[in-house]
Amino acid sequence: MIKVAVVGATGYTGEELVEVLNKNPEVEITSLSAIVDRERPFGEMFPRFGKKISLPCEKLDVDKVASACDIVFLALPHTVSMKFAPVFLSKGKKVVDLSADYRLPQDVYEKWYGLEHSDAAGIKEAVYGLPELNRSRLRDARLVANPGCYPTSVILALMPLARDIAEKGPDVVVDSKSGATGAGRKAAIPLAFGEVDSNMKCYKANAHQHMPEMEHILSVSSGKDFRLNFTPHLVPMRRGILSTIYVKHASLPREEEIYSMYLEKYDSEPFVRVRPPGEIPELKDVAGTNFCDIGFTVASGMLVVVSVIDNLLKGASGQAAQNMNIMCGFDERQGLL
Repeated sequence: MIKVAVVGATGYTGEELVEVLNKNPEVEITSLSAIVDRERPFGEMFPRFGKKISLPCEKLDVDKVASACDIVFLALPHTVSMKFAPVFLSKGKKVVDLSADYRLPQDVYEKWYGLEHSDAAGIKEAVYGLPELNRSRLRDARLVANPGCYPTSVILALMPLARDIAEKGPDVVVDSKSGATGAGRKAAIPLAFGEVDSNMKCYKANAHQHMPEMEHILSVSSGKDFRLNFTPHLVPMRRGILSTIYVKHASLPREEEIYSMYLEKYDSEPFVRVRPPGEIPELKDVAGTNFCDIGFTVASGMLVVVSVIDNLLKGASGQAAQNMNIMCGFDERQGLL
């Protein structure tokens, strides 16, 4: 039995993480904390946890949290986690960080997030928490940088083909659509119901902070310099990400060869499902699950790949729990199926 703490338990990812961890028979949740007006039972704050979670949600006391657990999940905003991860590590705790603070090289992070990173040693130590890429390194990790939601959908969709694509140097266009929970639980006019309902909008075209994460990891995984164009969209739904990726070059492999490349990479992966050529997945296929479903088609010299995930699960909390299972030597499907 492993004892875990969730710091930032009242956000969308924190709340989802509590749900996932509570289903894992190998896990005991021993500490929940967040910025709260007053400490009160978690099941009172979120009635769906009534009679399931008896712990209070408390204001963060680092020493108290560290004394209660073996692993700390940081479900904190970007630029905040780096203040706490090294403290917990110094106290002998393993850390899974759901923010972007440890996903990128220091210079790239500082360029895209607009401030100096305070934990350069942590960046060097952190293991990027995409199990399909780094499973062997995750087994011995002390600090895991849990991937972003958009990057998870795009990297998994492109990783089997990344080297071939990079060598041929074609244009890669990524069009992703996300539900409103992808922006986190916060009071912001662009996320208000009256702004999101019956509406759809593009934002941060080729300027989103997840784009360098995609490019960096695809470059690392392929051993080649990988570049893409990324445009995200906010759509009027609560959760889910659908990424449509367009790759055009003159010498595409046949569909059967592409399908074989995907199967070779993912057939043994517990949470990636690949469709036969021409079968395109939908968001409803993965909602409420830790799966990433991938489909593709080739037509008129264009490869179109579609990837779907639940942004709060495979895109955040489910993947964090999957990483914990690997770190602890558990069946990585534990609590997720």
